[in-house]
Amino acid sequence: MPKHVFMSDYEIITDGGRRRRWSSAEKLRIVEETLEDGASISVVARRNGVAANLLYRWRRLMLDGGAVAASGDDNVTSNRAVRQMEERIRELERQLGRKTLEVEILKEALDKSRHKKTDLARAVAAEGRFPMKAVAETLGVSRSNLNARLNGSAKPRRRYHKAQDAVVLPLVSALVAARPTYGYRRIAAVLNRRLRAEGAAPVNHKRVYCIMQAHDLLLARRYTERPEQTHEGKVITLRSNIRWCSDGFEFTCWNGDVVRGAFIIAAHDREIIAWRAVVNAGIGGSDIRDMMLEAVEARFGSYRAPHPVEMLSDNSSPYVAKDTRIFARQLGLKPRYTPVKSPQSNGIAESFVKTLKRDYVHVTPLPDAVTVLELLAGWFEDYNTIHPHSGLKMRSPREFIAAQTATA
Repeated sequence: MPKHVFMSDYEIITDGGRRRRWSSAEKLRIVEETLEDGASISVVARRNGVAANLLYRWRRLMLDGGAVAASGDDNVTSNRAVRQMEERIRELERQLGRKTLEVEILKEALDKSRHKKTDLARAVAAEGRFPMKAVAETLGVSRSNLNARLNGSAKPRRRYHKAQDAVVLPLVSALVAARPTYGYRRIAAVLNRRLRAEGAAPVNHKRVYCIMQAHDLLLARRYTERPEQTHEGKVITLRSNIRWCSDGFEFTCWNGDVVRGAFIIAAHDREIIAWRAVVNAGIGGSDIRDMMLEAVEARFGSYRAPHPVEMLSDNSSPYVAKDTRIFARQLGLKPRYTPVKSPQSNGIAESFVKTLKRDYVHVTPLPDAVTVLELLAGWFEDYNTIHPHSGLKMRSPREFIAAQTATA
């Protein structure tokens, strides 16, 4: 059965918000930087502390509707937000009386000199008027370093510099431009993979971090708050083909087409074994059954697994359908389902959906469904062969499988 199916249109209405607000002038300035000759969107995003997918959106709004469309994306402050700010102001006013000691420390520090914070902290603490702990916490310096400076046992610090970084920097910049959502650890993993292939010595990930920090190539910090989700079980297995996980994904193209899909991922080596995608429709039980059969054939080369393999999924109708459960048992699979409202129980599949949207969907132009369906196969292949996984010691799933096969 073909993987790409076109069906009737459905209108999907979504809504969302963001915590950080950018002024119209800042948006236009950042977008104009991306329009310069030879500018990389990912590098500009990192330099300004903006998520790459958000900058792609601003740029598209600018090109489609001009400055008015980009500036119109600002949110209006609600009455609830105003009340919350007023409560916060009252709380700050109550705490103002407790900050007298810190104000005195800062005033005296500013009167001493305009050097680094550690030098200021040392000059203030040397007089003995304030506790060393209060001085360190107020000026934001290490108390142990401050104590060492007062005792004269501290060594002078120098800025990070290595002459060999001139060779590594172009390679890092090229990887950042090609992989705009990768942090310094994944950049270091891909860089070392290339260096080993060329017979060169690998680079420590801390050195990659220093290089990226010095040239404003680090990812912008995330300011999201995660809800409490207890997860006492363990989805990961110690051997391959003991448990597979499955889940669905969905995203909207620029022209309104909705792409929905499902996949099967191995709980041990994180390889995407099989997948299906449809346009403007939902994934049905027949798609799930075809995907199960493809996964069994890909892993075992036959129509039935030689031993029972757990098939972990949620409680959606394509997975719990009677025909799907019967077909799974005929293939040698044991259907297993997560509890209601407990996505963390299928954390491996949920994590891959997040990776798919962050590293591929949000940083790629999605004009229509035809273009997306042509890209999906390449995305899954790139994830299996190149994408470094933190749970696999920064190796890709295929690299991890090859290493296991070599040591077996």
